[in-house]
Amino acid sequence: MGTRKTAKSGHQHSEQVNPGLQGHVALVTGANHGIGAATALILASHGAAVVVSYLRIPDPGESAGPEAYRRSRAMDAEHVLTTIAEKGGRAIALEADLGTSARHRLASRYLSPTPHERFGHTLVRVSPETIDQQFAVDARASALLISELARRHAARGARWGRIVGLTSGGPMGFPNEVSYGAAKAALENYTMAAAFELAPLGITANVVHPPVTDTGWVTDEVRRHVKERHDLIHIASPDDVARVIAYLASDEASLITGNRIHLR
Repeated sequence: MGTRKTAKSGHQHSEQVNPGLQGHVALVTGANHGIGAATALILASHGAAVVVSYLRIPDPGESAGPEAYRRSRAMDAEHVLTTIAEKGGRAIALEADLGTSARHRLASRYLSPTPHERFGHTLVRVSPETIDQQFAVDARASALLISELARRHAARGARWGRIVGLTSGGPMGFPNEVSYGAAKAALENYTMAAAFELAPLGITANVVHPPVTDTGWVTDEVRRHVKERHDLIHIASPDDVARVIAYLASDEASLITGNRIHLR
C-alpha cells in the first residue's frame, strides 16, 4: 500500500478549536491536495485522529489542466501532516490506490481503531477502460469502504459514525465528464441507502456537492464561465467546503442524514 508517515505534535499548546471529534478516527481520501487536504486539516483541528489517504497522479502534461493543479495532484501528503502536527493534531498518511486490494488493507488497519489510537482538459471517448477506471475508485471503492465500515462498526458495538461523500454533476448528468458523473451518481445512491440501513448503528451518511472549487484548476476561462452561468454563484476554496464536511462530522449534525447537500 506504500509508505506510511506519521505526524504527532510535541507542542505544549494546541490550536485545536473544537475537541468535538476527540476519540474518533477520520479516514479522508484524496487528501494530498484540494478539498481532501482541507478536510483532513479541519477534522484534525477538531480533535480527530486523521488517516490521510492519497494517490499521487503523475503529471500527464498540459492536457490535464493548469500546472499548479497538476503539481498539487502529483505531490505526497507530507505538507498536510506537517500542518496538522504544527497545530497540535494527530495524523498518518498512506499512499493507496483505492481501485486495488489496498482499499481492503486500509480498511482492515484503520476502520477498527483501538481507544488509544472540460476546462483545460483533453476529452477522451468513453471506453470499457475509462469506465472501469472511474467506477473502480468513485463508486466501487467507496461502496466497499462503506460496507467495511458498517461491518467493523457493528462488530465493535460502536454507536457513532459519520459518512460524508463528495459528488459532482447531478440528475442531468455531467457533460464532458460522463463516466465521472455516472460514478458519482452511484456513490450518491450507495450513500443514501447507507443513511437508512446504518441509522440503527448511529451512523449518519450524507453527500456534499461542492460549488466550483479552486483546487488549482480554476483558470480565467472557468471564472468567466461561472460568471455567465445563472446556476453558479461562488468559486469556493477547499477550506470553504471542508468546514461544511467538518460540521456534518460533528455531534451537532446528528439529525442530518440521507441528504444531498448542494453548495452554491
